[in-house]
Amino acid sequence: MIDRRSLILASLAAMLPAETFAAWQLRPPEPQTVDYGPAKLDIYAPDSARGRPIVFFIHGGAWRLGNRGNVNAKPGFLLDNGFLFVSIDYRMVPQADVATQASDVEKAYAYVRSNIAKYGGDPDRIAVMGHSAGCHLAALTGLRGGLPAVAALVLDDTEAYDIAALAQAQGGRLRPIYAKAFPDRARWRALSPATYIESGKHPPVFVAYSGAPIRSVAAHAFADRLRAAGTRVTLFDGSAYTHMSINRDFGEEGDALTAAVMAFLKSTVA
Repeated sequence: MIDRRSLILASLAAMLPAETFAAWQLRPPEPQTVDYGPAKLDIYAPDSARGRPIVFFIHGGAWRLGNRGNVNAKPGFLLDNGFLFVSIDYRMVPQADVATQASDVEKAYAYVRSNIAKYGGDPDRIAVMGHSAGCHLAALTGLRGGLPAVAALVLDDTEAYDIAALAQAQGGRLRPIYAKAFPDRARWRALSPATYIESGKHPPVFVAYSGAPIRSVAAHAFADRLRAAGTRVTLFDGSAYTHMSINRDFGEEGDALTAAVMAFLKSTVA
């Protein structure tokens, strides 16, 4: 387990390129927007790109809010470090349910895998990253086999790995933010990433959690089950972060989570 408080960025200097935290701070590059069917996605790629690994990002927002533009420093930082970056929209609750959202993610991924080579990306080196609701959707689709040949999963801070266990931890019923997303108890199992842990071989998984105790408990339980099933897991203690800052600070100079994720990506897709 990587502890934020003890992670010293200097210790990663030999593992990361010198420009990892280079200043690119003017503004992110302009993306190319494409329609993948149910919604749109943005592809950030320099003209000179050839065979680069890809970070495919799923935004958060309680399954009800947010959009593909909620990317903060990620595009510029990742392009500066040799990646392409893709950020997707998916249909929101209540117009679409969570099962439909997961299907949207899988369709977006299929589009990227089929088309990213012409933007300079390597379709066999895609890491899927999600925050909050996007973290849940990344875990769900990645573990149930909906992201064929995905190289790695970066899961950034959710409680929703096991919906029934979450309800039990909350006194037998889900808090409103989760109850609105998961109103049908009969579907909790199918929509829980933990359901699919023993279903087969999974890619390496990076699991981060912020300061809320319930997220720490959920992340540890999920990581333990993944490891027991033979999956390679990196667990990041982000207890010094809030739920928002653990996403917002990625790519900022000196950020500990960024250093840990980059080390993980270097060992899996870079």
